[in-house]
Amino acid sequence: MHGLAAADSVVAALAAQGRGVAFRNAEHTAPIVPAAILFDLANGGDKSWGARSPYPQLGAAALADAGKAFALGRAGAGAGAMAGTLQGGAGSASLHDPALGTVGALACVNSFGSVTLPGQRAFWAWPFEIGEEFGALAPDPSRRAPAHDFGRAKADSAPRENTCIAVVATDVALSPAQARRLAVMAQDGLARAIRPVHTLFDGDVVFALATGRRPLAEPWAFSLSVLGEHAAACLARAVARGVHAAEAWPGGPPAWRDLSD
Repeated sequence: MHGLAAADSVVAALAAQGRGVAFRNAEHTAPIVPAAILFDLANGGDKSWGARSPYPQLGAAALADAGKAFALGRAGAGAGAMAGTLQGGAGSASLHDPALGTVGALACVNSFGSVTLPGQRAFWAWPFEIGEEFGALAPDPSRRAPAHDFGRAKADSAPRENTCIAVVATDVALSPAQARRLAVMAQDGLARAIRPVHTLFDGDVVFALATGRRPLAEPWAFSLSVLGEHAAACLARAVARGVHAAEAWPGGPPAWRDLSD
């Protein structure tokens, strides 16, 4: 798909900066840039760019603009996303554990399933909310819905039209196998925030990053398990925050903030 071309320009820019994997007897570095896309080609707008896609330029611009501050909601990859029948978006959340380290999550929510309870504005992720980061709305127990009620999930979707892309990162030093386990556990955050999830209409993916600024505390298996739980909770919160922050656009789906129930 078109969006994968954004990664190519990022690889080229990083190589020009001398960043990437250095091999023996090699003159240049080889940046490793995993890539994934979500489907938003049906969200309107002019896409008649012909043989020259805008995505390489967008990828290079995103790399040049990388920083600690970034927009949530209908921004970046979340601009044309839908969370069930609501406006989707980009969300982020983090958690610092003094004994183990910091974990953060970034999610672009374009799901088949609903992020809110049937007939309510409360998010499925509400038990994991910190402060009032996505509205502080607990479910109304008097409005229980049957198990088969999926609320604001899409009713007429097709395979490959829904994808939640997420990345979890930690400042702890992890091996490739340990980072994979972090991603596996973090994926459960999607199940805490979206219902139904991982359907035949979804193509969800979670990447894991480790900066290695602090060692993994011993016993490492226990520490990694706790970090994985932190990552899952952060990802659930990130999903809700992305939808909570999103604004509606003309001709697009309704936004969470505009719901009346």
